[in-house]
Order: sequence, then structure tokens, then C-alpha cells
Amino acid sequence: MKFLCLACDEQMQFRERQEPGDGTFAASFTCPSCGHEVAMLANPAETQLVGALGVKIGGRELDEQPMEFVRRNVVGRDDAFAETAPAAGATGRRPAWSAAAEERLARVPGFVRGMVKKIYGEYAVERGIAEITPEVMDRARTELGLEGM
Repeated sequence: MKFLCLACDEQMQFRERQEPGDGTFAASFTCPSCGHEVAMLANPAETQLVGALGVKIGGRELDEQPMEFVRRNVVGRDDAFAETAPAAGATGRRPAWSAAAEERLARVPGFVRGMVKKIYGEYAVERGIAEITPEVMDRARTELGLEGM
């Protein structure tokens, strides 16, 4: 985004940015030809949006928001909910997944895929089901009350 001086149609140059500490920021610009000045004030919501988009005001990025480093770097794992020991009362054997069920599972967002796989796996183990199929997944959704999810 660039600001243009209406009087002389020149691109305004960044002059100064201030962050008063109340969640807002202000930036001022000057026309290099006629010296006309403009200022822009962003409310807290706009400031947050600008920061989230990584927009640079005056050639510098806005300071990171609290926990921004963590939000940017935390990545889900497919095995986050994988069990290392068999469930109580289980035979120790995990049910197999049919190709169709694996394909359906692959469409689940990665950050919850491990949890979804664990839910269906526990459902199958508790009921003695040897292979998880799309039909088993549908039955589990209904019986476990997960239909709205």
C-alpha cells in the first residue's frame, strides 16, 4: 500500500511511527515535493490485523504479539495421540485400517488426525472389530455422538 499526495500526485514518504502502548499505532507520511503531511491511526483491532498479516509500516515489522513465536512454530504430530500400550482389556492388537478408511482419515485436518484415529481405534478395540472401514467409522460417529463434528 502506498499513499499519494493529492496536491502533486507524488508518493508520500514514511516519516515516523509511534506505538503509544494502548494497542494502537500511528504512522505519519510526508510528500517530498510539497511537504504535505498525513497521519494514519490504527485502532487495536486494526493493529492486531496488521501484525498478524506481517505488514511492514515504515520498513519495520510491528513487534510480535505475546506467544506469537509459539503460535508460529508449534506443529501438530500425527502420532500425538498414539498409544504406546494397549488399552485396558484389549488384546494388544490394533485394528487394521482399510484403504478406504485411510483415505477418509487423510481428509481430516492434520492437527486433529491423531486424535480422530485414536477415537476410532479405541472404538474398534472395545468392540472386537479387526478392521476399521468407512462403515465402522460411520457407526462410531453415530454411537459416540460425533455426528455434528
